[in-house]
Amino acid sequence: MKNIMLIVLDGLGDRPNQILSGKTALQAAFRPNLNHLIREGQGGLMTPIAPGIRAGSDTSHLSLLGYDPEKFYSGRGPFEAMGLGLEVRPGDVAFRANFGTTDNNGVVTDRRAGRSAEGTSLLAKSLNMEIDGVRFFVREGVEHRAALVMRSQGLSDKITDSDPHETGKPVKRVMPVSPEGEFTADVLNRYLDAARKILMDHEANKNRRKSGKPVANELLLRGPGKAPDLMDFSEMHGMKGAVVAGIPMITGIGGLLGMHTLKPRGSTGTLDSDFTSKLLAAADLTKKYDYVLVNVKATDVAGHDGDAIAKRDAIERIDRAIGEMMENVDQDLVIAVTGDHATPCSLKDHSGDPVPVLFRSRGALTDRSQFFDEFSASAGMWRIRSIDVMNIVKEMADRSEKYGA
Repeated sequence: MKNIMLIVLDGLGDRPNQILSGKTALQAAFRPNLNHLIREGQGGLMTPIAPGIRAGSDTSHLSLLGYDPEKFYSGRGPFEAMGLGLEVRPGDVAFRANFGTTDNNGVVTDRRAGRSAEGTSLLAKSLNMEIDGVRFFVREGVEHRAALVMRSQGLSDKITDSDPHETGKPVKRVMPVSPEGEFTADVLNRYLDAARKILMDHEANKNRRKSGKPVANELLLRGPGKAPDLMDFSEMHGMKGAVVAGIPMITGIGGLLGMHTLKPRGSTGTLDSDFTSKLLAAADLTKKYDYVLVNVKATDVAGHDGDAIAKRDAIERIDRAIGEMMENVDQDLVIAVTGDHATPCSLKDHSGDPVPVLFRSRGALTDRSQFFDEFSASAGMWRIRSIDVMNIVKEMADRSEKYGA
């Protein structure tokens, strides 16, 4: 049996961009190592979740790990919270959060508060409180990110976000989407009102004003959910698994599945991440674990920023890191590379476009694939969904079971 590494370049897929002479960031990038891998293996196109679905990173990663999100997904909040080290107990409701900036009328002027982490640990601690028997726990994450956990009896995740998901719009009041969510929505709105007063006059925000950074005066919430009951990865697939990532949501998923999680030194989850350190750490883990998933967030960050040049440059740095990694792994290692979804720079958000995928395994079939990009991938043999990836890599690693007699 062979071991497996899946490299997920978050938000990899893109669309032609005038700044890159009509090419995608992946096409425009110098990517000799990715091209070499696809020439040694098989290529194609992968549809995250299902055709036309604008997948989130949480649902697509669950799917890539072989867990159908239609059966197992309960909202991104629990994964984010657990990845930041917050305990999520049965009955808790957890949220993804941003420290954002609003004007005097409550209109969002920056959903990411300048992408600055200055003072966010102090801000998060100040927001831990109790209202009507409901305890609230906040933990800061990378840059502007955070997570919130509500703890009490009778809570429901059947509520809406407070995050309007775009600038120029007011913060939303949380609303129940079913009668069981009425109490949770009410107490959460009162909590957010109290949080605004604390954040407005907080010493950390006074320091942000002095340093010219946008204040972090709003906690924008989205993705409410309760912790799902998931079978351990080892029981599900018969393999010892590990996850290497710089963002809490991905390590949170891995932790919930009983996988070993690692955030290597220099792994920031941003454009300045040390890709070489991350991939070399993953290579080392393949000596101890049967399956290693690596998430690289930088491509998604650049896509959301609409920065095609930064996305191209990030891909080139990732490609060089892959080259170094390949010198430090067992050449029998099964390697797959894909995106979890597309984040076109022209949209600054996820799209439902398919993304390129490659599989490389010594002794396996090869196809006509020559280049790893959105358009060249159509010459490859595969037309698959994200849920199919696990079956394919397990078969290539001689780890699949026969279906039938």
